[in-house]
Amino acid sequence: MPFFGPVGRICVGLVSLTLFLIFVADFAFGVLRDDVELAQRVRKGITEDMAIQLAILIQKEDKDSIQRTIDALSSREGEITSVGIRRNSGDLYIQTADHEGNWVPLKDGKSTITHVAVPVYAGKDVWGSVEVSFRPVLPKTVMGWVKHPLVLLLVVISVGGYLLYYWYMRRVLEHLDPTKAIPDRVRKALDTLTEGVIVLDTSGRVVLANQAFRELHGEDKVGLSARRASEIPWLKAALGGEREPEEHPWAVAMRDGATVTGDMLEIPHNDDGPRKAKLAASPITDGRGAVRGCLVSFTDVTELDRKNTALQGVLSELEASRQKIEAQNEELKGLANIDPLTGCLNRRAFFEQADEILKKAKEDGSPVCCLMTDIDKFKTFNDQYGHAVGDQVLVQVARVLKAALRPTDVLCRYGGEEFCILLPGVDALRAAVVSERIRFRVEAQAGPGIRSIPGLRVTSSFGLSSMEFGAPSLKSLMEEADQALYAAKQAGRNKVVRYDEMPPQVREAAVG
Repeated sequence: MPFFGPVGRICVGLVSLTLFLIFVADFAFGVLRDDVELAQRVRKGITEDMAIQLAILIQKEDKDSIQRTIDALSSREGEITSVGIRRNSGDLYIQTADHEGNWVPLKDGKSTITHVAVPVYAGKDVWGSVEVSFRPVLPKTVMGWVKHPLVLLLVVISVGGYLLYYWYMRRVLEHLDPTKAIPDRVRKALDTLTEGVIVLDTSGRVVLANQAFRELHGEDKVGLSARRASEIPWLKAALGGEREPEEHPWAVAMRDGATVTGDMLEIPHNDDGPRKAKLAASPITDGRGAVRGCLVSFTDVTELDRKNTALQGVLSELEASRQKIEAQNEELKGLANIDPLTGCLNRRAFFEQADEILKKAKEDGSPVCCLMTDIDKFKTFNDQYGHAVGDQVLVQVARVLKAALRPTDVLCRYGGEEFCILLPGVDALRAAVVSERIRFRVEAQAGPGIRSIPGLRVTSSFGLSSMEFGAPSLKSLMEEADQALYAAKQAGRNKVVRYDEMPPQVREAAVG
């Protein structure tokens, strides 16, 4: 590989000398930053400033203010892990979370880079000290060292210096390229061809490269001459980096003595984006049939490929538009089925789903229950607090109802403050338990959910009917539940009434 040839080894030596000079300059003049010394000065200053601020509060014995101050300082300074204030007696006066676990007692009273203590004075006497535990300055993990500025500097100098030295050495050595002895008339003849062409010797080195080939990537003839074609980075990448040099088309053509075609290359270009080219390699033979080199041509099909890509892009846009239209249609369908205020189903969508549920229930004999519920004395909310609060009451009740139901249950805002609930697969006994639970939740959660009116009490009444009571249709089932709701209202509100438990005279009164 060229990066590890003679030029590459020279570049490694130059980079090593550069690093050596940097370390000598640091040893003599201290040009590199000492993070430990800098952090020690900064942290001591932070702790001393903190001690001055806290001394006044300590004299006032204002523990709440002291706690707030050290918590604020600890959270603001990202390097601080904990803060503590210790009396002369050794007892902690006040501390942030886990200070005892973070703090390490000082040896001979001397602060360290991670643990700093500053005395606090009460008058002329030392009252105690402020203890601050800091995070370590130097990294403790491999990734931490990788991100360290000094390591990054060395990596940039090593890698960047190597690349710059390599580039410079290549440019210098190109002036000694023996291939410049090839006559200009031969070069000009190849430059007239519209196809990219390179001529290789038997070792696979570039002897000639015409203008069309150089324009495929933008690399000039000086940079190509005398290089192995298999070692030209962009050409090797276009052929597949995992492909062995002896399997490259020109190598196969010279080995087998036959033309090799079929490779389609994608070549990066500095100015015009990626280019596509078809490759063909033909062996060059002498009069006796011996292979003397290889002629490799590159037919530029970039424009044709771009047109095909543009066509695919148009087709993709059409497909994306179709999907977007379908999504919008689904959104419109949802808007048409949902009550905009409460988010519940509207009546039309409710009846569509309910009919399917009852049809399935009749086929398999499963129970279905219907709950009719409305908000007790809803008109008083509008009259007393305004319609905006009334809307909030509706929203809160709907929220409680939805949270208490299963995904298979159907909830509908039937009209005004009235809601209808269909419970598939639930018998009357279980539905009564569900109704009581929902009624309790409405009373406990709906009112407190409206924070603009403290102490607001919201309740709901429930009427329950079931297909097992004999209702022949959805309409009859809902009418029975509505009659039970009327009975719950008459019985004092905030109640659950089952249709089958209503006395006949009450049913007649509800129907009337």
